[in-house]
Formats: sequence, structure tokens, C-alpha cells
Amino acid sequence: MRIIPAIDLIDGKCVRLTRGDYATQKVYSEDPLEVARAFEDAGIRYLHLVDLDGARQSHIVNHGVLEAIAGKTGLQIDFGGGLKSDEDVRIAFDSGAAQVTGGSIAATNPGLFLSWLEAYGPEKIILGADAREGRIAVSGWQEDTGQKLLPFVSGYQKKGVKYVVCTDISRDGMLGGPSLDLYRELLRKTAIIETRVGMSGVEDIEIPGIRLVASGGVSSLDDLLALRDVGCDGAIVGKAFYEGRITLKELERFNLES
Repeated sequence: MRIIPAIDLIDGKCVRLTRGDYATQKVYSEDPLEVARAFEDAGIRYLHLVDLDGARQSHIVNHGVLEAIAGKTGLQIDFGGGLKSDEDVRIAFDSGAAQVTGGSIAATNPGLFLSWLEAYGPEKIILGADAREGRIAVSGWQEDTGQKLLPFVSGYQKKGVKYVVCTDISRDGMLGGPSLDLYRELLRKTAIIETRVGMSGVEDIEIPGIRLVASGGVSSLDDLLALRDVGCDGAIVGKAFYEGRITLKELERFNLES
């Protein structure tokens, strides 16, 4: 399972929110590049970079920070927040993103999201599925669309989506543990059943249908182990690191042992 630290950006600074509430903003560093370099020095290979200004303003804002981190580290960056147009996506990739995440746009303008999927391919376009009480929320988690999470994800899976970042908003920033049951159900509902002929005869084999990245609630190494056991492809670590619940050394050791 991939460990993916998160850097959330407001005014170019590294911040964290609680349950997506901008009023709870807490600045952890004024130098996101320094934070990213620390992750890389600890053996981390991936980074989840979120433009919270962009999410509120409905267009990419902090692409300069993305460009700096991509240009001065070797981290594989997935970038999201405020990507609402072809130009936003072009800027994100030109600034060094390896992947981009479309959440709000996938819920409000599926035709545009699917055009990105076709143009760039499923290895580069991630579906963002941010949910509160099982329903998709958009616009920086401020708006409930009424769309149910499971049909939302499975519908896009049938249209070619491979990577999904799923955040349980109620757990984000709470350090209360991830939504294991939710992720278990999501993986079960999107699994692909293949019939194979083996030495023991014909049998049905269940294989993962999506590569699920869990986000929200991680508070300890035990949470990471539990997410790995559920079958998640990756886990995003945010506040647990910034609040000292998980150290860089522990993340490095987890990577080596996984």
C-alpha cells in the first residue's frame, strides 16, 4: 500500500482543516517545499497536493507551489482542488503534476470529466469521491449534491476510471480512525469476478476493480495497517503527521516493511 502524505494549500501555505471547514484553518508551515523535501528525504515517493484556494474559487490558484515542488523534488504528485476547465488541467500537468483529481467536476459536469479521462487516460485522471453521510459533496465540501457514493463510483468505474480517492468528510482531520467499513464495502461493490480454470476445476476469482486511496481519519500506524488489510491501494496521511501522531521515521519504516 502506498503512503501518500498530504499538503493542503491556502495562500501558498501548508494548512489543515477539520471536516473541510475553512474556519478551522491551522497553518503548519509557510514553506510547502520544505515540507515536501522532508517527505522525500524519508523515502516517501508520493504526494497529495490540494489547492484549497482553488476549491473555493473554482479555478486553479496555487500552481506556482505545484511547480516548485515538482521541479525541486522527485515526488509523484497528484493535484486537486478547483480544476474546473481544460485550461486548469493543462496548467496542472504543465506545472508538474503526475496525476490530477477531479471531484466536484465529476459530480457537476460529468461530460467534461470524461473528456479528461479520454484525453489523458485513466493513469493520469483520478476520481475524487468526497462523501458526507454517504452522499457526494462538492465545492470544497461545502455543498451536498445528493448523489450517493457507491453508484457514483461504480458508474465511473464502468466508464474507465481506475484510481479513486475517497474521503469520508466526517472523519477528515478528526484523528478518530478511517472508515474501514465504507472502504471495505466500496471495494466489494466494485470488485470484478473472473471465472478461471485451474487444477481444482472452474472457480470464480474476485479481483480489485478500482485502485482505492483512502483519505480521512488516519491517526496511527495501526490505522495504516488496517487500511492495507482492507485492500486499499493507498492511504493519505495528513493531520496525523502534522500533529506528531505519526513520525517521518515511522512512515519510512512502514514503507520498508510493506
